[in-house]
Amino acid sequence: MNMLKYVAATALLLLAAHGAFAQDPGSGGPLPGTPTAVPIDGGASLLLAGGAAYALRRLHQRRSR
Repeated sequence: MNMLKYVAATALLLLAAHGAFAQDPGSGGPLPGTPTAVPIDGGASLLLAGGAAYALRRLHQRRSR
């Protein structure tokens, strides 16, 4: 169980580091009226990682009975 905590903490830190990259101060963002793409990879990857961890936990609980 301790190893799972270390793996989860490491994965969380790696995912959080990805969000540290920001726009350049001079870019100013999109112009008004320009359609923008919404990235869903950050939230989706967190949900997938959480679902995988939950599934592994449930499988481990079933096998230990």
